[in-house]
Amino acid sequence: VQLQASGGGLVQAGGSLRLSCKTSGINFKLYTIGWYRQAPERQREMVATISASHSTTYTDSVKGRFTISRDNTRNTLYLQMVSLIPEDTGVYYCNTNHQGRPFWGRGTLVTVSS
Repeated sequence: VQLQASGGGLVQAGGSLRLSCKTSGINFKLYTIGWYRQAPERQREMVATISASHSTTYTDSVKGRFTISRDNTRNTLYLQMVSLIPEDTGVYYCNTNHQGRPFWGRGTLVTVSS
């Protein structure tokens, strides 16, 4: 199982970014998959998840600003982020569970300057 996140970068507050997570090794359309982030000196936290039926969950701080989506034809997960704030800074990881084990992609760094 491989998950490869991309799309991070440096952006000013109020800006936008779109993250992608390309997956392989799983029947992607059957899996719940999500985005997590880890800010400096903070614990990793869930940002958003999307189920196989496209049901979504978001942490409160990103509701109305972030949108998680998936393209099952491309085995790819997305996170559209708008109205970014400095508190969104961190390394963003995609995650899924396969055969009882969590799998994490290599993260992509998002830095939001004030």
